[in-house]
Amino acid sequence: MQGKIAIEEHWESPEVDTPATFGFVNADYLAHLNQRLQDVDRRLAEMDAAGISIAVLSLTQPGVQGIQDTPTAVDFARRMNDYAAETLARRDPARLKTFACVALQDPEQAALEAQRACRELGCVGVLVNGFTDLGDDNARYLDEPEVLPFWEAVSELGVPVYLHPRMPLTSQRKAYKGYPGLVGSAWGFGHETATHALRLMLSGLFDRFPKLNVMLGHLGEGLALSLPRVEHRFRHQLPGSHGTHLRTPMEYFCDNFYVTTSGTFRTQGLLHTISEIGVDRVLFAVDYPYESMSEITEWFDNCPISPNDKRQVASGNARRLFGL
Repeated sequence: MQGKIAIEEHWESPEVDTPATFGFVNADYLAHLNQRLQDVDRRLAEMDAAGISIAVLSLTQPGVQGIQDTPTAVDFARRMNDYAAETLARRDPARLKTFACVALQDPEQAALEAQRACRELGCVGVLVNGFTDLGDDNARYLDEPEVLPFWEAVSELGVPVYLHPRMPLTSQRKAYKGYPGLVGSAWGFGHETATHALRLMLSGLFDRFPKLNVMLGHLGEGLALSLPRVEHRFRHQLPGSHGTHLRTPMEYFCDNFYVTTSGTFRTQGLLHTISEIGVDRVLFAVDYPYESMSEITEWFDNCPISPNDKRQVASGNARRLFGL
C-alpha cells in the first residue's frame, strides 16, 4: 500500500548518543541504531521500499526531558529544532515533517519555543518524552499546574502533542528488580505512559481546553482495554479521589486522543482499538529505527480491515489532523 504517513519516527543529533540509555538490549540490535537515527538518505530509501510517503520526525527519548539543568534544556530544545528544520526536513520538505521538542523544565520557555517552532520552522506539532527531569529523582508531569502556559500555547496553535514513553523514575522501579528487561520498551514504557495519559484525563485539562489532541503510540498503551475497568471502579470511590474531571476517561480518550500503530503488529489489538475509539482516531506509525519499516508495513498492508478504514489509518486521518 503506497502513500502511508508515519508519525512516530525518531532521529538524533550527532552530538548525542541516545541508544546507550536503552540498556539490556542485544548489541547487534544497537549496532546500527545511531546510523539509522542520523542517516536521512537511508531513511528515505526505506520509506520508498515500505510505501511511506511522509514521515513526521521527532527527537528520540529522553531528549530534552532528560536534561536536569533548565538553561541547558532550553538551549538544547532550540538548537535541536533548528537542526531538524535545517538538516532533516530541508533534505526533502515534502516528505519529512517534524515535531518540535520543548523544555518543560521552564514551561513558559516551552510555550515560546512551541510557538516559534510551529510558526517559523514549520513543525506540525510537539512531542514530549514523558515526564521532565527536575533532579533528585523528581519529575514534572504534564497535568501539573506549572505546565499551564505550555498547554495555553498549544491550544492557541491548534497543534497536537505526542506523549512518547520513557523509563519510569528510578524510585519507581522496585517492581522490576531482577527483571531489568521489563523497565524499558517491553513493559515500563507503556505502564508509565498510560498512567501519565490517565493523569491528563483526570486533571480537568480537556475540560479547560476541549479541542486539545494528544497522541499515544503502541495502540494507546493498553488504555482501550483498561479504561472501562477504571471507570467501573471509580463508581465506588469518594468524590475528589480521582481528580477534577467533568467527563469519563473513555469520553476523553475518544474525543481528545489519537493512537498510533507504532511498534505494534497485532491485528486483534488494532480491531479492538478501532471498536473502542473509532477508526478516525487511529494513525499509522512505525517507531523507526527501533522497529522495522518493512516488518510493520507488511503486517499493516495485509491487515484484514476494510479498504476505506485502511486508507484512513494509513494517511487520511494524519492529513486531516496535521493539515497535510
